[in-house]
Amino acid sequence: MSSTPEFSMRQLIEAGVHYGHQAHRWNPLMAEFIHSKRNGIHIIDLTKTVPMLDLALKTVIKTVSEGGNILFVGTKRQAQKSIKDAAVASAQFYINQRWLGGTLTNWKTVSNSIQRLNSIDEKLEAGVEGLTKKERLGMQREQAKLQASLGGIRAMKGLPSLLFVIDVNKEAIAIAEAAKLKIPVIAVVDTNCAPHDIEHIIPGNDDAARAIALYCDLMSRAAIAGLQQEISAQGQDLGEVVDNEDMLSTDTGNASDDEIEPAAEEGAAPVTEPATDNAPSTDDQKAKSTDSSDDGQEPILAEESAGDVDAEPTASGKSA
Repeated sequence: MSSTPEFSMRQLIEAGVHYGHQAHRWNPLMAEFIHSKRNGIHIIDLTKTVPMLDLALKTVIKTVSEGGNILFVGTKRQAQKSIKDAAVASAQFYINQRWLGGTLTNWKTVSNSIQRLNSIDEKLEAGVEGLTKKERLGMQREQAKLQASLGGIRAMKGLPSLLFVIDVNKEAIAIAEAAKLKIPVIAVVDTNCAPHDIEHIIPGNDDAARAIALYCDLMSRAAIAGLQQEISAQGQDLGEVVDNEDMLSTDTGNASDDEIEPAAEEGAAPVTEPATDNAPSTDDQKAKSTDSSDDGQEPILAEESAGDVDAEPTASGKSA
C-alpha cells in the first residue's frame, strides 16, 4: 500500500508557504489560520497548514485509487508550468491558460470543441493538399486556440472526480462550477481569499513560484501513489502488464494468418514467453519520487518560523 508523500515544515518555510498578503488586504474569514503579523505582512500558521495539507494528499490518493481523476487548475503566470508538469507526470488533467466559462457545467459543448480539435489534428496530419493558404492558416490558428484552452483536458471522457486549485480568487468561476456539480475541491487559500465551497483548505502562499511548485509536486506524487494502489488492488504490476502487451503484439504482428493456422493444425506446442524480470518495483518508484523531505532535521514550530521571517518578509514574491 502506497504511503502519503512526505514533507517537512522546513520545506514549507524554505518555499515561503508561510507568507501571507499585506495585512490591509486580508480576509477576516482566514483569521483562524493567521499566526502573526510582521512588517505589515500576515504570517500563516504552518502548524495548521501541515495537517490540512496531509489530509488533502490522502484525499487525492483515495480518489485516484478508486478510479477517479484529478483536474489541476492554475491559470496565473507563476502556476502555469508547475500545473502542467504535475498533471502530465501523474497522468491527470489540467487547465493552465484560461478557464472557459461552462467547462464543467456545459461539458457537452466543451466535448464538441474537443472533437473539433481532434478533427483538425487529423486533417493537418493527413496533409493540407487541396486547401488554400488562407484556409490552412485559419485551421492552424483554430488548432492553436483550442489546444491552449482544451489541450490539458482533451483526453478527459467526463467530469473530474476532484479539483486542485491554485489561487481561489482568480479561479472563482471554476470553484463555483464545481460547487454546483458537487465536485469536491482542494485549494491553496491565501490570507486575502474567502474559503467558500472548498472541501479541503490548504492555508498558504499562492503567489510564490517555489511554493506553488511544492504544492503541485506533492499532489502529483499523491496521484501516482493512488495509481499504484489501484494497480496493486488488481493484483498486477504496471511494468509487467505493459511488457506482456508489447510481447503479444510483437509475436502476432510478425506471423501471418497463413503461418499460424498450419502450426495449430499440426499440434505445435505453444511457445512460452520469457518472464520479464526488469519490471520496475513499487519501492523503486517510491524511492525515485521521494524528494529531500527526509533531511533528518526536526520540524520547526510556527513560533520559530515566525521568528525567522522578521527580516524583510516583503520580498517573498507577494503582489503589492
